[in-house]
Amino acid sequence: MAAVRARRWLVTRSASTPDPAAQTPAPPADQLVSLGFRDVAPEEKTKAVGDIFARVAPSYDLMNDLMSGGMHRLWKDDFVKRLKPQPHEHILDLAGGTGDIAFRIAKRGATVTVADINPGMLKVGAERAEKRGLAGLEFVEANAEAMPFEDKRFDAVTIAFGIRNVTDIPKALADIHRVLKWGGRFFCLEFSTSQWPGFAKAYDLYSMKVVPRIGAAVAKDEDAYRYLVESIRRFPDMPGFAAMIEQAGFRQVRYQPILGGAVAIHSGWKY
Repeated sequence: MAAVRARRWLVTRSASTPDPAAQTPAPPADQLVSLGFRDVAPEEKTKAVGDIFARVAPSYDLMNDLMSGGMHRLWKDDFVKRLKPQPHEHILDLAGGTGDIAFRIAKRGATVTVADINPGMLKVGAERAEKRGLAGLEFVEANAEAMPFEDKRFDAVTIAFGIRNVTDIPKALADIHRVLKWGGRFFCLEFSTSQWPGFAKAYDLYSMKVVPRIGAAVAKDEDAYRYLVESIRRFPDMPGFAAMIEQAGFRQVRYQPILGGAVAIHSGWKY
């Protein structure tokens, strides 16, 4: 069985403990970020999202199946097909802890670095890769907003169902642009807003009422899945996110709606 390359934990964690008595003033409203339907300080979102994914990591893939009726597998297949990974390429999969996208890319012969801010998700992915005998994979703990990689390292960067959980999305997009080689490409698979009126209403009802209950039954964590649904509602629509990608310096930015835009594939090039 091919061995998985050793995991590296590259993000430095602060050992200092804040003084409980210290009073930290609330940040101005224009510095708040969304945590579901709430607006919070950036550091609060980073910690809260980390805690959520630490809790749901063991059941994350099962929940994806239940929430999407298995369709997420087809979306990911289409996503990697559009990416067109090549055997000589080195590709970074961000927020890719459990390995779903990375495994598909690796099967096409590319070298893959899987980066995720959550060590629990990475642990699940590394164990799955080892069981499957997949080689050419490296698992790295890293924050998408400040990645520990040199400039112009990767031929492509992917992120699937993860960008909306990033605290500072423009900062992450800028860092993605930094680590891409000239001529490199960025592909993002993410939930968005369906433009099909009847479907949009039914999907909204399903996601807001049913998905948290599935989370409670399967993952024993209704609040985590309520956050995931709320985070979709707060994420920019397809043109809005495309504009953010362009502002980060990407060219030829495009998006492909799935289910009328309930899910979308965005792409852009660095040149």
